[in-house]
Amino acid sequence: MLAARLSAMGTTCARGFMRSSLISTPKSPFMPIVRGYREGGRGFTRRSRVQMQSAQVTESAVKGKIGPMEVGQIAVAGGAVLGMGALCYYGLGMSNEPGAIDRVVVWPQFVRDRIRDTYLYLGASCAATAASAIAVFKSPMGHRFFALCSRHPIASTIGIIVALMGTGQAMMAIPYSPGIGSKQMMWLLNCGILGLAIAPVGALGGALAIRAAWYTAGIVGGLSTVAVCAPSDKFLNWAGPLGIGLGGVFVASIGSAFLPPTSALGLSLYSISLYGGLLLFSAFLLYDTQKVIRKAETHPNMWGVMPYDPINMSHHIVLDVVNIFVRMVQILAMGGGRRK
Repeated sequence: MLAARLSAMGTTCARGFMRSSLISTPKSPFMPIVRGYREGGRGFTRRSRVQMQSAQVTESAVKGKIGPMEVGQIAVAGGAVLGMGALCYYGLGMSNEPGAIDRVVVWPQFVRDRIRDTYLYLGASCAATAASAIAVFKSPMGHRFFALCSRHPIASTIGIIVALMGTGQAMMAIPYSPGIGSKQMMWLLNCGILGLAIAPVGALGGALAIRAAWYTAGIVGGLSTVAVCAPSDKFLNWAGPLGIGLGGVFVASIGSAFLPPTSALGLSLYSISLYGGLLLFSAFLLYDTQKVIRKAETHPNMWGVMPYDPINMSHHIVLDVVNIFVRMVQILAMGGGRRK
């Protein structure tokens, strides 16, 4: 119906143009020039020129002003520079204290197996979460769920958070045993709910999500290398500051959901949630990586002791990766941090 209407409109416009061109008369050199109402012209009075100049000055002043978003971008840029410096410093072995990479040669086989299983579950968790998000976004039931969430945003947000926390705590409470069991089933359920939570990212386009995934992979790979090359207890002392920062980012996220971004406070809270959250979860990735290595090295390997749990140890890193990915999607959706 819409295509037929557009084609009929195009045919009518073409006929009218041809008829007017055939019956038009030659223009006289004395014919007055008339400016169309949509043509932009210069101001003919001094008052209009002054208004135009003041508007240009105001626009340039607004563009040059450093606001909350610009402060967040500067902070992220500073964090990136520090990360590159730490990667070069620890990667080149300039630190006097040995890191995990220096102890790999003396690790017993069970420590290597623990770290290998942890990162295998990390990769499987990311794959299961991505598959769940794609399946939900492409299914009709998923779009009905999105419509329901748009009608009840607060209730749906609370429900997803409760489902994530409930399945996560239940998964971590079940003892680990190799193979396929109740813990693995609960792990898959938690990954499915996590994919449901990030499924709306697909509305921004697959190309943008893939770019964000590549950037996230680069960030995770670089920070993991820093954590492995740094001294073993370098980032394990960050638990207290990271907990305080997590509370601040959580409060900022809740506040930005209720305050309009046009206000100064709302924009500041959104900047803290976006750029502050990116820095926070990058720091959490350093902490959790060294925590995994320390746990793999020190967990008892004897009969009668609960076995090392690679699912629980990988779950914290999965949450760090997902939070970094979501914030990278938001930054890329804004044009790479450039407001237009």
